[in-house]
Amino acid sequence: MKIEKIIKEFMEKGEITDFELRGDKRIFVRIKPEKLKSVIEKLVSSGFRHLITITGVDVGNEIELLYHLSMGGRIVSVRTLVPKDKPIIATITDIIPGAILYEREVHDLIGVIFEGCNNLSRLVLSEDWPDNIYPLRRH
Repeated sequence: MKIEKIIKEFMEKGEITDFELRGDKRIFVRIKPEKLKSVIEKLVSSGFRHLITITGVDVGNEIELLYHLSMGGRIVSVRTLVPKDKPIIATITDIIPGAILYEREVHDLIGVIFEGCNNLSRLVLSEDWPDNIYPLRRH
């Protein structure tokens, strides 16, 4: 299925709030956090099965999460925001099991809680790193 058709379906269902095409290989979509699982499921079932990474960015009062998926040289970046004072979003490990490493890394470095993930133990930081201190957050 062409990504343009998928985006049109998402827009019609109200699952994405905005999108941007950058050339013919990069697509950015913005979603509400509660739509994450349904959007990821649809992308995976449409062939975007390779999760490149998940990144987290401190943007002030919120944390932006970007889920980068690829298929055949095309990349879709799914963007969403969670409040910095309650950075919780659903895990996607039940859809893409390999996401666990990225979720653990984002949890470690920026403090996002991936609800439903069965292992958010330290991945990057040492075990004696202080709780609630996240090196990628602005202070």
